[in-house]
Amino acid sequence: MDINHLIARRIRALRAAHELSLEALATLSGVSRSNISLIERGQSSASATVLDKLAGALGVTVSSLFDDRDAQTAAPSPLSRAPEQRVWTDPASGYLRRTLSPAAPSSIQLVEVTFPPGQRVIYDAAVRRSDMDQQIWIIDGIMEISVDDRHWRLETGDCLAMQADQSFVYSNPASSAARYLVALSIPASKPIRRSEAG
Repeated sequence: MDINHLIARRIRALRAAHELSLEALATLSGVSRSNISLIERGQSSASATVLDKLAGALGVTVSSLFDDRDAQTAAPSPLSRAPEQRVWTDPASGYLRRTLSPAAPSSIQLVEVTFPPGQRVIYDAAVRRSDMDQQIWIIDGIMEISVDDRHWRLETGDCLAMQADQSFVYSNPASSAARYLVALSIPASKPIRRSEAG
């Protein structure tokens, strides 16, 4: 299945599960109703920033938007083979995201990112959960990461811990791609109430 159609199906399913209208999800996420509608119909490739906002508003991680769990009939496998791992490219920055973790339930999710030189991605803290932690481990290259008002330059082997409810800016100042591992802690799902949409 095309990755954009998979994302579209997951967002529709999550919105339905939370009994949110397009308007309510737009209010929660800060993403326009028309943009969400295009994404849900598979007619628009959402950027990493937009997916982050939608995932936060739906109370899930971005990784869960790449799950094919709705189509699974058997129990999820505890093994994730390299050729089967979902790969997605951010249309805005060109960064490549590979979901490493198996589909079996776990409190940890691993993601590998290849970040192009000279690119920058900004994540807003407004809609992400405060009980989700993440660590970034640089496999190769250099990344500059700002967390709220703090700034770090990370080089090969460096590891940075962050809470997910903060604002992040990722940028690669180098002339070659950077590659890093993201480890996320996944707390139990928090239900979204319609009243939270205002």
